[in-house]
Amino acid sequence: MLGICRGRRKFLAASLTVLFVPAVTWIYLFAGSFEGKVTVMCWGKGLALERMLDGKPVSLSPLESQPHSPRYTASSQRDRESLEVRMREVEEENRMLRKQLSLAQGRGPSHHRGNHSKTYSMEEGTGDSESLRAGIVAGNSSECGQQPAVEKCETIHVAIVCAGYNASRDVVTLVKSVLFHRRNPLHFHLIADAIAKQILATLFQTWMVPAVRIDFYDADELKSEVSWIPNKHYSGIYGLMKLVLTKTLPSNLERVIVLDTDITFATDIAELWAVFHKFKGQQVLGLVENQSDWYLGNLWKNHRPWPALGRGYNTGVILLLLDKLRKMKWEQMWRLTAERELMSMLSTSLADQDIFNAVIKQNPFLVYQLPCFWNVQLSDHTRSEQCYRDVSDLKVIHWNSPKKLRVKNKHVEFFRNLYLTFLEYDGNLLRRELFGCPSEADVNSENLQKQLSELDEDDLCYEFRRERFTVHRTHLYFLHYEYEPALDNTDVTLVAQLSMDRLQMLEAICKHWEGPISLALYLSDAEAQQFLRYAQGSEVLMSRHNVGYHIVYKEGQFYPVNLLRNVAMKHISTPYMFLSDIDFLPMYGLYEYLRKSVTQLDLANTKKALIIPAFETLRYRLSFPKSKAELLSMLDMGTLFTFRYHVWTKGHAPTNFAKWRTATTPYRVEWEADFEPYVVVRKDCPEYDRRFVGFGWNKVAHIMELDAQVRR
Repeated sequence: MLGICRGRRKFLAASLTVLFVPAVTWIYLFAGSFEGKVTVMCWGKGLALERMLDGKPVSLSPLESQPHSPRYTASSQRDRESLEVRMREVEEENRMLRKQLSLAQGRGPSHHRGNHSKTYSMEEGTGDSESLRAGIVAGNSSECGQQPAVEKCETIHVAIVCAGYNASRDVVTLVKSVLFHRRNPLHFHLIADAIAKQILATLFQTWMVPAVRIDFYDADELKSEVSWIPNKHYSGIYGLMKLVLTKTLPSNLERVIVLDTDITFATDIAELWAVFHKFKGQQVLGLVENQSDWYLGNLWKNHRPWPALGRGYNTGVILLLLDKLRKMKWEQMWRLTAERELMSMLSTSLADQDIFNAVIKQNPFLVYQLPCFWNVQLSDHTRSEQCYRDVSDLKVIHWNSPKKLRVKNKHVEFFRNLYLTFLEYDGNLLRRELFGCPSEADVNSENLQKQLSELDEDDLCYEFRRERFTVHRTHLYFLHYEYEPALDNTDVTLVAQLSMDRLQMLEAICKHWEGPISLALYLSDAEAQQFLRYAQGSEVLMSRHNVGYHIVYKEGQFYPVNLLRNVAMKHISTPYMFLSDIDFLPMYGLYEYLRKSVTQLDLANTKKALIIPAFETLRYRLSFPKSKAELLSMLDMGTLFTFRYHVWTKGHAPTNFAKWRTATTPYRVEWEADFEPYVVVRKDCPEYDRRFVGFGWNKVAHIMELDAQVRR
C-alpha cells in the first residue's frame, strides 16, 4: 500500500448561496361604517389609529396635541381641516383597495406578501371576511390581522412516503424548510422502505431536534394493498401508498398533512394546518388545483387522461381529515373507483393522483380547494405563473418534474435559490427549542445533559472531554448503494475517513480497489452538496455502486477522527474489513489477494490481524509499482520509503521490513509500543476510542486494544 504525502492538491469548489430573507410589508384594510368604530391600518412598520365620532375625525395619535394641552393654539383649526382632507384621501384609498380585493376574489386568491408573518389574509373560495374581522381587537389594539387558528403548542402531523436513497436526501431538504419556519411541535409519520428507514432513523436520532417526533411505517408491508394497480409513474409502487393512509396511520389520528418529498416550504406549516378549520360539511380532502393541462386532455394527440373535475387536483400537498374519511369508508370508495376505471384505462399515469381525481369526479363535495400558493407546481407544461403575481406570495414550491431544478419558469432562479438555501443550510442551527412548548422527555438527551453537567469547566482538558459527548448528525448512504454478498464468505471492505480536502483521492482508490468500500466524510451541509455534485459528475464514482458514503456533519472545533472510523466500520456488509487511510492507494489486485489470505490464515476462527506493509513517496506524480520486485527497486533508488521512516520510525518498525523484503509467505509480527500498522480484521473487532480527536495516537491506541484482546 502506497501513501502519497507531498504535493497534495486541495479540492476547491465555489458555491453561491442566496439567502431567502424577504422584506415584510403588510397592509390590512377593513371596511365598514366609520361611525363609532375603529379603523386599524398597518402601513409598513407604522400604525395609524383614528376614530370617527359623529362623522368628525378625532386624532388618537400620540404625536398630535389634545385640545387641553398647553400646545393647543388657534392653528389647530387648520390642522383639523388638514386632517379631514387626509381622512378623505384614506377613505378613497380604502374604497379602491376593497374594490381590488373584490376583483381578486373573483379571479383567484388574494396575494399577501411576506412569508414570515403570523397573520392571514382572505383566500379565494375559502376566506371568511367575518372571521377575519373578528381577529381585530377593539380599542387601541396594535394587532394587524387574525391570529392563526392553531394553538401555540399544538402538534402538527405530517405524513411522507419515502423509499430509496435519493428520496431520503429529498426528505432532508423538505424537513429543513419545515423546521426553519415552524413554531409548533411536529410529528412526522414516515411510510418508508427498509433503506429509507435505516437512513432517516439514524439521521433523526443524531439530529436531536427538540419537539419533533418520528414514527415509521413499513412501506414494504403495504405493497400488497396497491400492487394490483398497474402504474406507469416514475415513483413506482410507492407513489400509490397515499391511498392507504387511513388504514396505515394510527386510528386515533384525526388529521394529517400529506407531502411529496420534492416539496419546499417558504412559510410556517402551521398556516396550512390552520386551513383544516375552514373545512365544512363533507369536505375531507384539501387539495390545490392542477396547474397543467394534463387532465384537460389537450397536451398532445390521442392524450387520454383519467377522469377529473375540470383541471383536476394535484396530490403533492393534501390535507386529510382521517376520522371522517374512515367513517365514509374511504378504502372501499377508492378501490371501487380504481377497479372501474382500470377496465378502460388499464394503468395509472400519475399514480395516486389519477385515483384521487377519479373519486373526486364522482364526489365533488369531498374537496376543499386550497389556494394555489399552497402547491406551486413546477412540472412540465405547468401554468404555475398564473397562480401568483409576485414570488413573495408563495408558500409551498413543488418540484414535481423529473427535471427538478431544470424546469422552465420565468422565476426559476428564485425557486432554485430558495431550494439551495435549505439544501445547504446548516441543520445544526435547527436544533433550537420551541419557546414555551415543553418537549417530550428524551432519555438520550437527558443522559447527555447529565454527562455534560458532570464535567469540570475549569479542567484544562474540558473542551477535549466534552467532544466525546457531541452528537454529530449523520446521514448514512448519501448515494445509491448496492452490494451482493460473496458466496464464499471471504469478502473484505476497505474502510476509511476523509474531509473535503481529500476528495480528489476517491477516484484513484476506486480504480485500485474493486471491492466494497465504506467511507465516512466529515462535511458541512454545503460541502455535502459540493461532494454530491462532484460524485455525480464523475464517471468513475457513478459506475461504482458498492461504495457507501456516510456523511457526518461538522460540529465543534475538533476533527472526530475515531468517530468517523467507527461510523464507516459499523456500516459494512462483509465479514472482514481493511482499516486504511484515505491517502493510501492499495496495490493493484490487493482485494483478491486479501480474500485468499483470510481463508489461508483462518481469520474466521482465530483472533488475528493481517498487516499490510505501508510505503510512502515524496512525489505526487509517480508511476505506481506493478510488482514487489518493482517496489523493491524503487526503495533502493530512494523514490519510495517505508511509511514514516523519516519522522516516526517506531510506528511501523515492528512490521520488520528487512524480513518482508525476502519473505514469500506470511510471517508473525509481535506487538510493540507505538505500533500503528494498517490491518485486515474481522467485522466484530473493537471500535476505535472516540475520545481521540484531531491527529495523533488514535491508531496506536486501537492496535494496543486489538493486542490486548488477543492476549485475554
